[in-house]
Amino acid sequence: MLKWALIFAVVAVVAGLLGFGGIAGAAAGIAKLLFFIAVVGFLLFVALGVFAGRKLTGR
Repeated sequence: MLKWALIFAVVAVVAGLLGFGGIAGAAAGIAKLLFFIAVVGFLLFVALGVFAGRKLTGR
């Protein structure tokens, strides 16, 4: 997911440099959305790992 966010960020920068403002804005919005989804997914998996680890070890 972060790979796609980086790809869309690069597309936004290149489109912005070439003067395609609409495409650059859309690509930047998609990159931002994908980045935040990846962060939320990472935090969710960390929390699940902590809780599952506690249940397995009995602490």
